[in-house]
Amino acid sequence: MLDAIRWDTDLIRRYDLAGPRYTSYPTAVQFNSQVGTFDLFHALRDSRKALRPLSLYVHVPFCANICYYCACNKVITKDRGRALPYLQRLEQEIQLIACHLDPAQKVEQLHFGGGTPTFLSHDELRQLMAHLRKHFNLLEDDSGDYGIEIDPREADWSTMGLLRELGFNRVSIGLQDLDPAVQRAVNRLQSLEETRAVIDAARTLQFRSINIDLIYGLPKQTPDNFARTVEEVISLQPDRLSVFNYAHLPERFMPQRRINGNELPSPTQKLEMLQRTIEQLTAAGYRYIGMDHFALPDDELAIAQEESTLQRNFQGYTTHGHCDLIGLGVSAISQIGDLYCQNSSDLNQYQNTLAAAQLATSRGLLCNTDDRLRRAVIQQLICNFSLEFAAIERAFNIDFQGYFGGLWPQLSGMAKDGLIELDRERITVLPAGRLLVRSVCMVFDAYLEQQNRQRFSRVI
Repeated sequence: MLDAIRWDTDLIRRYDLAGPRYTSYPTAVQFNSQVGTFDLFHALRDSRKALRPLSLYVHVPFCANICYYCACNKVITKDRGRALPYLQRLEQEIQLIACHLDPAQKVEQLHFGGGTPTFLSHDELRQLMAHLRKHFNLLEDDSGDYGIEIDPREADWSTMGLLRELGFNRVSIGLQDLDPAVQRAVNRLQSLEETRAVIDAARTLQFRSINIDLIYGLPKQTPDNFARTVEEVISLQPDRLSVFNYAHLPERFMPQRRINGNELPSPTQKLEMLQRTIEQLTAAGYRYIGMDHFALPDDELAIAQEESTLQRNFQGYTTHGHCDLIGLGVSAISQIGDLYCQNSSDLNQYQNTLAAAQLATSRGLLCNTDDRLRRAVIQQLICNFSLEFAAIERAFNIDFQGYFGGLWPQLSGMAKDGLIELDRERITVLPAGRLLVRSVCMVFDAYLEQQNRQRFSRVI
């Protein structure tokens, strides 16, 4: 079993830098408009020839209410009718993509995100899933990882029953914070009872996994009131927890301008919140997976990490990194072989492009050999907290220390500081460095010096 993480305040203060979350390498910041539908069709053809399994991500952008902290691609509207033209174009995209794939390619993973996927009516959800089943090889035996994001204010027992009937077996529940003052400050009023009702329904209906999202660093949060939220959440016994650091970037995300910056907790308070959260979750038996994620020891993510098979992609930590990821919907990102591509983030442009019978691919990136090499290095570090040089040398026919010789002084400094253990054969991220693994990965990022660090959240 991996050692528990160790809290080292001095180390955290020194290495708490702004940087990517590495759901991909190169990151989406490097995407460019030179990549288009021709590249996507070429990648889909390669996927079809190799009969690679698939992971589908479906983006539903609509929300009935705005949460001030949110940085997602969303459309705020009370008009449920706005979903209809979007779904028509989404179904068109599904059909256009699927005809370039082989029906034998199984969909091992499916995820509906948003926005609020349950903004859709029951009939709309039924129709969308039927369309997906018609054009993709969705598994019928409940063996796939089929998840959906849930806003408990938008779901009840009948909704949960419908989702289970449609084949979903995982739910991710947005909670963020239970303190009423914090909820008012971010315009998300949601009671513990609403959340518990959805979780009770999921358990009764035998959903396989329940994830809860929390955010620390929101206005009016204190270490004490956030600890009470964490205590209540532990009592709900989710299989997984995501505890995100709120990044206040009002210049980039308009809803955040409604947050009073004077009400945000100080950096010292945020550190205390995270430290206490880790202590609470560890005492309750949760394992730190990495990058804000915790899971019970018998969860698939924890087991995969033990077996050094954990991977990471645009859906976060996953056991399905071997799948080609197909993103469907406005702003959705695909990762197919060495191609990353993203749909237009503008709803009207997305719909108008598909109305003209064309895919809405707007930008992307084709990885070169150096990108693939560094991606493999970062993937191993961020998922498994260790890197065997010999495995990289065999896969890419290089001498590791020769190829990355210029990085050795930086890595040696991290070893001296106690973040990592470094020798001729491997890098091991030590317990005190696991919270800061992004900082270790950033050493291998060839693009980072060209980028504006203000685009990224801080490590802690």
